[in-house]
Order: sequence, then C-alpha cells, then structure tokens
Amino acid sequence: MIIRIAMPEPTSTDAAYNARSLPSYVAALQSAGATPVIIPLHERQDRVARLLAGTHGVLLPGSGFDVDPERYGESRIPACGPADAARSAVDELLLQDAFNLHKPIFAICYGVQALNVWLNGSLIQDLEAVLHTTVNHAPGRDVVNAHPIHIVAASRLSMAAGSSEDNCNSSHHQAIGRPGDNLRVTGVCPTDGVIEAVELDSPSHFVVGVQWHPERTYTASPLSRALFAAFVKAAETWQPRSAERSATPA
Repeated sequence: MIIRIAMPEPTSTDAAYNARSLPSYVAALQSAGATPVIIPLHERQDRVARLLAGTHGVLLPGSGFDVDPERYGESRIPACGPADAARSAVDELLLQDAFNLHKPIFAICYGVQALNVWLNGSLIQDLEAVLHTTVNHAPGRDVVNAHPIHIVAASRLSMAAGSSEDNCNSSHHQAIGRPGDNLRVTGVCPTDGVIEAVELDSPSHFVVGVQWHPERTYTASPLSRALFAAFVKAAETWQPRSAERSATPA
C-alpha cells in the first residue's frame, strides 16, 4: 500500500522559501517510506477535500510567516511578523480532517505553532522581546546542534529518542506559550524552558509537534529519522473512524 501524506505548501507568496524548504520534507518522507501529497494554498476547498480523501496522515511544515496573534486573543507586538492567511486556511482544513478521522499528524516549527493555536493555545510572539532569553533559537539553517532538549519520559518523543536528553537544530523566533487543549509538553529547552515538543494526550491518536526541523537533519540525526519513522508507521496502521465519534476543538 502506498502511504500518502498531505502537506501544505509552506507559504502562499514566498516562492523562494518554498523552493528552499520543500525538498527536505519530501526527501525525509520518501526515505521513511511515504509519498507526499503537496496541497496548494490557492485551491478551492472542494479540491483540497478531494486531495485529502486519499491521504493517510498530515504533515504541517515550517513557514517564513507567523500565526496571526488575533487568533489567540492578543494584539500584535512589533517583533511579530506578518501572517499568511492562505496557509492558515489550508492548515485548518487539514487539521479538521485529521482530527475528524483520527489521521496521524506531524507538525514542525510553524506547524506546531499552528496546531497549538488551533487547539486554543497561545504563542510567545517573540522569544527575545518577551522572554529575554540568552539562547539563540535561530542560529542558522546549517547549525545541526543548536541547543539541548530535555525529553519527558513515557512520551512518543522519548520512545523515538531512546533517552531523556538530545540535541536539536533551531530556526524560530516564536514558540508555544499556553499549550492547547489536550496537548502534553514532552520536550523543553533546559536553559530557558522554551517548549520544544508537544503531543496529544491520547494513546490512540498520533499527534506530535516539534519546534525544530528534523527534516533538515534526517540523514545526520537518529532522532530525526525515528520521528519520521514513527509518523509513517502510524500512517500505515491508520484506520479511519466515523467523524461523528471524533472530538474537535470548539
């Protein structure tokens, strides 16, 4: 069986960002045994729905934009970047489909922030401006080990890592503030406490989000490969459930 993973284009307007970032996601998914289905951000909803009908999981990638703070009840601060309304709209369609049908979700960087806000959580609009952290969470795309992460025991992340500590790359200026409904914090930066990973508190629904970029370190990092492998395995064993039985956020 071909395992198809739905993934939105990272941005609706920045073609250079898309061209730079998409190949790493595609390569990681293919190496893990899945076929990516790229969801255009300017398609009609019915067309998106038809594309989703043949998929077994959802990957929410990073983006060069920020989630609109109005969506979590805050006013925009100067350090908060612009939003991408088209990306947000498609993310909502993919998340609704995945939660309705219990499809596995793997959310990365901006993707985990979008997931958190969709589940009624909030974001830190800018780590330096709000937290005054001394950790550089955006040292550059080529830095493989930007900082350590502490991993919570008995989590999907700890099963992938095989330990309570690891290292990650980092390329973000925002992060999760208040975790969304039923999201469990499973990884933090030990220096400043920034949330680095969350997962749905559900043994039967694979929903994992990480603040770093495992697709960029797929060949170099055992943790990155293990995360994609766990996600694709969940997609392989996924069985759709009736939308009437599913619980979605208010």
